[in-house]
Amino acid sequence: MANLGNMYGPSFTFLGVPQCDLDIPSTYADADVVIVGAPIDSGTTHRSGAKFGPQAIRGGDYLPHDAERPHLALRVDALKDLKVVDAGDLMMPGHELIASLKVLEEATEKISRTGAFIVVLGGDHSIASADVAGIANHRGKGKISMVHFDAHADTADSQFGALVGHGTPMRQLINSGAVRGDRFLQIGLRGYWPDDITLKWMRDQGMRSYEMTEIHNRGLDAVLDESFKILTDECDGVFLSVDIDVVDPGMAPGTGTPEPGGMTSRELLESVRRICLELPVVGMDVVEVAPPFDTADITAILANRVVLEALSAIAFKRTGQTYDRNKNVLDR
Repeated sequence: MANLGNMYGPSFTFLGVPQCDLDIPSTYADADVVIVGAPIDSGTTHRSGAKFGPQAIRGGDYLPHDAERPHLALRVDALKDLKVVDAGDLMMPGHELIASLKVLEEATEKISRTGAFIVVLGGDHSIASADVAGIANHRGKGKISMVHFDAHADTADSQFGALVGHGTPMRQLINSGAVRGDRFLQIGLRGYWPDDITLKWMRDQGMRSYEMTEIHNRGLDAVLDESFKILTDECDGVFLSVDIDVVDPGMAPGTGTPEPGGMTSRELLESVRRICLELPVVGMDVVEVAPPFDTADITAILANRVVLEALSAIAFKRTGQTYDRNKNVLDR
């Protein structure tokens, strides 16, 4: 399970947090959060480049990398209030997708057993089949529900003849029993896929998918309120998976399969905040950031903020305070 610092480019941690080594348990045994990179994109079907995502997400910020980030609305500093460490990138050679995913599964299981919140920086979305499986190996199959932000369902039975790829991980998770289909929520779907056969399979599993049309018509808050009730029913924890292409490509162009008509960056950040404030989240991944197609680093910066938003919400939740999102920040 060698971790190499960063596979592509200079070695630095997420915004300057301390480094840990997954082969030395004492370096993360008491951590609240462990960050790990999964730099692989051989599961992509269109534009590659997501293997450079972990590096870009770690560095996607204009402030000094001083392990401090006070959150304006929540009045916490997650990087100071929590013990956050970064294990660097796992060794994931691009020509060995299945073997690389096994390395990730073993890593997330190892981290999960310490009780730490897991943040996986992708990489393409094939990694979800491994990082969630690792947590389920520890917490029990069917005990983790999943909320999945994406333009695409990722429930194909195969991808150009291959069973493993970024279009298949959610089917793999359900077929393996790692996640129950009726505790699997998808938010932000749109575009011109899946086909009727795949949609029927999804219905048969009890999956609930909120398409952008429904989100637009009902409102995002109503969708989240409804989904939260499902996610916490008969499950001990929630995994959050964020494909950055859930956001409209006008705000997140740096991704491999852009689909117009998506969420705004503000909507995604507020959703992530609510999820981590209100649900028992145990881990998350942020995937499909492809720096070669980014513009002015805006996609990498957004992905960086998705992680910060999640960690800030977790830090606030541990204070025991109640967050009123309708209250002006200056009145707090």
